[in-house]
Amino acid sequence: MTGTRIAALGHYQPAKVLTNDDLAALVDTSDAWITSRVGIRTRHVAGPEEPVDELAAHAAGKALAAAGLTPADIDLVLVATSTAIDRSPNTAARVAARLGMASPATMDLNVVCAGFTHALATADHAIRAGAARRALVIGADKMTEVTDWTDRTTCVLVGDGAGAAVVEATEPGDGATAAIGPVLWGSVPEMGHAVRIEGTPPRFAQEGQAVYRWATQKLPALARQVCERSGIAPEELAGVVLHQANLRIVEPLAAKIGAVNAVVARDVVDSGNTSAASVPLALSKLVERGELPSGAPVLLFGFGGNLSYAGQVVRVP
Repeated sequence: MTGTRIAALGHYQPAKVLTNDDLAALVDTSDAWITSRVGIRTRHVAGPEEPVDELAAHAAGKALAAAGLTPADIDLVLVATSTAIDRSPNTAARVAARLGMASPATMDLNVVCAGFTHALATADHAIRAGAARRALVIGADKMTEVTDWTDRTTCVLVGDGAGAAVVEATEPGDGATAAIGPVLWGSVPEMGHAVRIEGTPPRFAQEGQAVYRWATQKLPALARQVCERSGIAPEELAGVVLHQANLRIVEPLAAKIGAVNAVVARDVVDSGNTSAASVPLALSKLVERGELPSGAPVLLFGFGGNLSYAGQVVRVP
């Protein structure tokens, strides 16, 4: 049976950086307050002339270059985002147009902070079923555009960015190198109120304590199930890349999962919460810096809006 792998990764963040001291000039907060509660020090902010599809296209272009491919080699584009303002053309179609693609299938997925891992699973399934050969899977969000900058509980959290992966088919006998493992996904619909982007204009809001309790209490067991589905013991993981929501969530979870030998992504410190971009952004940076060896197993786990979640073990390209 045809399998799949991540062939290459890419990421992009806007040039403008907003520090905690910058935020302290806008709302009643401080660097000490922010770092003690969520661990964030800086975040990147896109300007009004930088829409979500532009962020996504930059990351996708870098992933294609790293894979040694051209846009013509891609027949499926999936973009995970919850901050695209326009309904049509969708973000994936706009990315395809920016990259000059001929006739790919183009779809957006809105699963908020769990979007990328949902999209990665969808690409894996499409390729395994023979519906696509190579896919661009992108997580991109412009959270600053849906932020209330007078609300100190949320405006200190968010940042903008994009991460992308080229996913391609493997043939029998290729081995496990860069393979994408089975997904574990689901949601807690009755807790949909815990993370919201609602209204006109849309604004991000959340019940931080509810999300924190759920993530710290429920996520470790779910993450261990992901490892079981891939036949990987947690102590064999080389890396753990969780949704970068809060350093106080991210840091303890690797220990609770049992990933005692893993490099744990802490990109939230520099990038803030970039929603669907956070997992591919953090993974791409770890690979770019050489902190994860090629072929090593890494746990990806996204969670957030609807209290949706999705995770899989992948091999580093």
